[in-house]
Amino acid sequence: MTGWTWEYEGYAPADERLRESLCTLGNGYFATRGALAECSADQTHYPGTYAAGIYNRLASAVGGRQVENEDVVNLPNWLPLRFRVPGADWLTPDTAAVADHAVTLHLSSGLMERRTRYGLGSGRALLVRQLRFVHMADPHLAGLRTEFTAEGFTGPLEVEAALDGGVTNAGVRRYADLDGRHLTHVLTGTSPGDTVWLRCRTRTSDIRVALAARLTSPAAVSVRHDRPRAVQTTRLDLAPGRTLTVDKVVALHTSHDPAISDPLHAAVDRVSRAAGFDELLAPHLTAWRQLWRRSEPDVPDEAGRILRLHLFHVLQTLSPHTADLDVGVPARGLHGEAYRGHVFWDELFVLPYLNLHFPEVSRALLHYRHRRLERARTAAHDAGGRGAMYPWQSGSDGREETQQLHLNPRSGRWLPDHSHLQHHVGSAIAYNVWQYCEAAGDEEFLHTKGAEMLLQISRFWSGSAAFDDHLGRYRIKGVVGPDEYHEAYPDAPEPGLDDNAYTNVTAAWVLTRTLEVLRALPEPRRRELAERTGLDTAELEEWEEVSRTLHVPFHDGVISQFEGYGELAELDWRGYRHRYGDIRRLDRILEAEGDSVNRYQASKQADVLMLGYLFSPAELQGVFRRLGLDLDARTWRRTVDHYLHRTSHGSTLSGLVHGWVLARARRADAWKFCQEALQSDIADIQGGTTGEGIHLGAMAGTLDLVQRGLAGLETRGGALWLDPVPLPELSSYGFTVRYHGHWGVRLRLRRELLEITVPSSGRSPIEVHLPQHRVVRVEPGETARLTLPD
Repeated sequence: MTGWTWEYEGYAPADERLRESLCTLGNGYFATRGALAECSADQTHYPGTYAAGIYNRLASAVGGRQVENEDVVNLPNWLPLRFRVPGADWLTPDTAAVADHAVTLHLSSGLMERRTRYGLGSGRALLVRQLRFVHMADPHLAGLRTEFTAEGFTGPLEVEAALDGGVTNAGVRRYADLDGRHLTHVLTGTSPGDTVWLRCRTRTSDIRVALAARLTSPAAVSVRHDRPRAVQTTRLDLAPGRTLTVDKVVALHTSHDPAISDPLHAAVDRVSRAAGFDELLAPHLTAWRQLWRRSEPDVPDEAGRILRLHLFHVLQTLSPHTADLDVGVPARGLHGEAYRGHVFWDELFVLPYLNLHFPEVSRALLHYRHRRLERARTAAHDAGGRGAMYPWQSGSDGREETQQLHLNPRSGRWLPDHSHLQHHVGSAIAYNVWQYCEAAGDEEFLHTKGAEMLLQISRFWSGSAAFDDHLGRYRIKGVVGPDEYHEAYPDAPEPGLDDNAYTNVTAAWVLTRTLEVLRALPEPRRRELAERTGLDTAELEEWEEVSRTLHVPFHDGVISQFEGYGELAELDWRGYRHRYGDIRRLDRILEAEGDSVNRYQASKQADVLMLGYLFSPAELQGVFRRLGLDLDARTWRRTVDHYLHRTSHGSTLSGLVHGWVLARARRADAWKFCQEALQSDIADIQGGTTGEGIHLGAMAGTLDLVQRGLAGLETRGGALWLDPVPLPELSSYGFTVRYHGHWGVRLRLRRELLEITVPSSGRSPIEVHLPQHRVVRVEPGETARLTLPD
C-alpha cells in the first residue's frame, strides 16, 4: 500500500476472491471484478461484471420449498484473453510456473495493472503486463491492454480474446442451491472492423444486454463463434526483449439505457467509433482527476491511504453517472453477488457523505425510493396498515426482496428469515431525505417528492402505533431492530419484538420532522398535498400526540433495546470466545448448538447505539425531551457501556458506529473501533465475506466518520455547525465539501485551530456555528482561521 496505489505481490490462490473484489473497476454504470483475464470462473477466480439496476427473478427449490429470489445479474464476461505457445496448454497461474506476479490498483487513475512472468522451462519466460480500465468518462466503455515480452526465446504466441455469454451467478457459495442461470437467447456475430458482438436477455425481467469488442493487434485477427462465446484470435511472433501489444476495447449497453433504439446497435456503434486505447485514457484520467478534486479527504498516514481506497470504491459504485439511472445503493457495491445486489438501509451510511460532494447523486438515489413509494403504500395496505412500508431489501420494482430462508453454514440448516420486520428502513429513508435537503438546500425536492415520502412514512408509523392504557403511551409491536440477532422472544410462536428503542425513537423523530416540513410548505403546495393524500387536521393532531408519547423502555438505568430485553439471560462471553475464538456470527454458533441468540442479551451490531450515530448529543437529548424523557450524559454513557460489552460485531457497520459514538462518549476507546471499521474489508474481518463484494456502507461510513463524525459537522437551519472531537490518533485532517451551491469549501482542523476557505463565487456567505455559541460568517473568497476550545 502506498499513497495512491494498492498492491499485491505474489500469487496466492486462497486470496484471489478478496483481491478481485478490492481490485474491481467500475464507473457507476457497470463494474468488473479484478479477476485475471486468462482465468475462468472456478473455486479460485470469479470474473463477474454487474450493471447497476439489472436484476432478474428466478424460483428455486430450497429446503423442500419453492422460493423466489431476485438477483443482480452476472453479465456476459468481456474480460477473457488467454495465450499459449502453440501446442502447449493455455497459461494460467494455476497451471503454469509463475516466477513473478504483482497486481497494482492505481487509485488516482482508475487503472488496474498486473505483471506476471510465466516460466516456460529451459531458461525461457513470458512476461505479461496488462492495463485495464472501466471508463469513467464514457460509462459504456472498458479496455484491456496486454503486452507480451519474450525472455530467452523466439517464436509464436497464440492469443485468444472472447466475449463469453456462458456465465451464471455462482459467486456466493451459500447460494449454490439457488438457480443462477439468469441469461438466455445468447447470440454472437461479427461486424466490420475486427469487431465481434454478443447479445442476450435476462430470463424473466427480459432485459436485453449487448456487448461489442474490438481487438487491435500487430498481426492479423481472425474470428470464430463458439456459442455462447464470440472469439477473436491472433498469432504474435515474439523475439527476446521485443514487446508486442494487443488492445481490447469493449462497449456494453442494455435495454434500460436512455436515448438508444437497440442495445446491440448502440454497443456496436459505440465500439466502432471509440478511439484507440491511448486516446481513450485521456478523458478517463481527466474524469478521475475531477472526482478526486471534489471529494478526496486529506488524512495522514495509513488511515488516509485506506480512506482513499474506500472512496475509490464508493465512486466506482455511485459516480455522477448514477444520477442518470434508476438505482439505489447496493449494499455490496457492484463488486459481487452477496446480498443478491439488493438495496438495504445501507444508504443511511452512504448518502450523508455524498450529500456534501455529489448532491446530484444523492437526489437520484432518493428518486429511486420515491419511484417505489406507491409500491411501499401497497405493501402497507396489504399488511393492514397505512402510509408507506418500505421493504427491508429492495431490487428492481420495490417489492420486498428479503429471502424467506437463510442458510447457516455451521449447521447446514435452512432457517426462516424474519428480517423483513426491520421497518426502521422507512426512518432511514426519511432521515436521508432530511439530511440531503439540509446539505443541498434543495427546497424544491423537499416540498415535492421529499414531503410526499415523509408524509407517507409518518402515516405508516402513526398507524403502526397503538395506545397502551396501562402505560399511557403509544407502542409499536412486532418489529425487528438493527441488531438482527433478536427476531423473536424466547420460545415465542411468532416473530417480532415490541418497542424496539431505535425504531420508536426514530419514528418519533420522523413524525416531528414531517410536521415541521408541512408547516413550512407554501400554502398552495400544502393544500395540493393534503388534497392528494387526504391529509386532515385530525391526522396531524394524531401525529403530534404519537411523536410525544411513543414508549421507550429502560432497565437498570439504561435504554432497553426492546421491551423485555433486560429479562434475557446473560451470555458467557468469555467462555464462547475461548471455545470458538471468532464469535462475530454468534447467532450461527448458538443455532448449530441447538440454542438461540434470542435468549441472551447479545447483539450482532449497534442497535440502541445507532441513536448516537444519527443524532448529535444535543439533538438526541431534544428528541427524548420531546418524548417526556430525560436522557442525561450519565444515562447515555451507561447505555453505551452496557451494549459495548454485549455486542459481537457481526457486521462491518458495528465498528463504525461504535467508533463514532465513543468519540463523543468515551474518547480513549474510540480509535480501536475506528481502526476496525477501516480494516473491515482490506483485512476481511468478517471471514471471507469481502470476496463476495465490498461493504459499501462501512466504506462510505468511514469517510463520513472523518467528514461529519470527528468534525462534529451538521448541516441545519441554513448553516454549518461544527463541534470537533480531536482524537490523539487523528489530530490533523481536512476535507472539501459542496454546500448550498458553494463548490470546494475547504475545512482543515489542526488540534485547536479550524480553517475554513470558501472559494470565490457570487453566492451568499456561509454561516458557521461553533461551540460556546460562537457564530461567524465566511464570505466567498475568504479564509477564516478560528481557535477551538481544548
